Amino acid sequence: MAATQLISVSDVIAGDFKKNENETKYCPQCNDSVDENMNNTNDNLTEVQKFYNGKNILITGATGFLGKILVEKLLRCCPGVENLYLLVRQKRGKDIYTRMEEIFDDPVFSRLKEEVPKFRHKVVVVPADCEAAGLGLTLTDRQMLTEKVNIIFHSAATVKFDEHLRAALVTNVMAPLHLLRLARDVKKLDVLMHISTAYSNSHLPMIEERFYPCDADCEQLHQMVDKLTDDQLNIMLPKILGPWPNTYTFTKALAEKELRASAGGMPIGIFRPAIVISTAKEPLKGWLDNMYGPTGVAVGSATGILRTVQCDKMVSADIVPVDSVVNCLMVAACSVHNAYRRSSPPLEPPIFNYVSSVENRITWGDFLSKNMAWIHHYPFSDAVWFISVRLTKSAAVNKIYMFFLHLIPATLVDGLAVCLGRKPKMLKVYRKIHKFSSVLSYFCTREIKFCNSRTRELWEKTSEADKKIYPFSMSDLNWEEYFRDYLAGIRRYLFKESDDTLPQARIKWKRLYYLHQITRFIFFILAVYALWWILSLLW
Repeated sequence: MAATQLISVSDVIAGDFKKNENETKYCPQCNDSVDENMNNTNDNLTEVQKFYNGKNILITGATGFLGKILVEKLLRCCPGVENLYLLVRQKRGKDIYTRMEEIFDDPVFSRLKEEVPKFRHKVVVVPADCEAAGLGLTLTDRQMLTEKVNIIFHSAATVKFDEHLRAALVTNVMAPLHLLRLARDVKKLDVLMHISTAYSNSHLPMIEERFYPCDADCEQLHQMVDKLTDDQLNIMLPKILGPWPNTYTFTKALAEKELRASAGGMPIGIFRPAIVISTAKEPLKGWLDNMYGPTGVAVGSATGILRTVQCDKMVSADIVPVDSVVNCLMVAACSVHNAYRRSSPPLEPPIFNYVSSVENRITWGDFLSKNMAWIHHYPFSDAVWFISVRLTKSAAVNKIYMFFLHLIPATLVDGLAVCLGRKPKMLKVYRKIHKFSSVLSYFCTREIKFCNSRTRELWEKTSEADKKIYPFSMSDLNWEEYFRDYLAGIRRYLFKESDDTLPQARIKWKRLYYLHQITRFIFFILAVYALWWILSLLW
């Protein structure tokens, strides 16, 4: 098999694939060429690079947002990595190899292809299904993984806040437990890093880097879910969730509880990132591939569709760049491994809260204002109106705004569409927006304090060489520059708009601005006239 192709499990087992021993990797941050076969004593490798040197790494969720950055970073900045074993399932009629080839066509891997062009022989695609018992692995694949794997990153999850409990339980709770059973059989396991969320206990006002009680019993809950219908589960859902706001945070908390109970001294770490959005610096500035969370708000407001959000502008927006998240995750894995090698290993899995509010706080008001400041430079060609968003922490006031600013205009537009013989769609769009906004409002109207002392200590103990290769201190992030690249990234990577379209988009944006101002003036005149008419009747 050619070195430019992905390799399969059968190639690894049969030993048919051989590496090009003369291949050299280049790591720009190291300012030196490094041979992929370097051993741990090579002075050119940093402490973290030495940890990953010669290691076989198993990754779930490699096709996801965070997973892509993790794969890219490992291949580009850890020259001694032996193999990456990616658990991938067939989807939408595409086999796993086609899926991975399409993923490697993403611009996020362009820098990797330039700096490490012969990387694909290190990528081993393993057919699996994290939602199936035993991860859907064949006996042969399972045996191969237990023989070869050293490090495990569990990134697979459903991040939908309103996911059905049945699906959320399988993906966010049962899958980590299936992976833990596999890890128990791994003969040379260095560390297993489970990626949770900083909001796994978002019902609490203060979240430290420790475990919190969760009264739900996983086995009983699983049995109940199997017996009840979807309608019955929906009726019982508030009682099942208790203080947790949604199935996402609930199942993440339950997974942490189960991993703690089942760890049994295994080298496991829990990593809790906050709201993960676009890259800050690498491999591309502003790269992202989804509209989850605040990105949906940014897109909705920048296109002129979203006009009101239930949100307290003074509440902290715990946003973290995905590349910084991955850097911290990789360094944390090394730290957890070292901790379990000591004579007095941790009594339970260490937890790392990765947040921004402790060292470099911004609010939701800042988030909106910084986006508004840069949208004039990077307007979207698909914008239908000028940006004008109202933030209110009152649910009642927000509903009034939604009626006048969303539903009435949508009804008028859909009515016009029907008259022109076109399919009405704006009311349907706003129904989705309102559902999304209602789920997000919980996190935008509550101030949650985080403690991240272990994460900050990790940064302090990281060597200067590793800080350059794996920067993750949030105090160093310039928010102004970040949101500039964030909006530019939304245009390039989500809307697939070339920068060549910017001049025309800016002309359209100016027209929308003047139209917006004219409309406001007309409504002001009408309001004054209506008030004058009412007062004249009273007098």
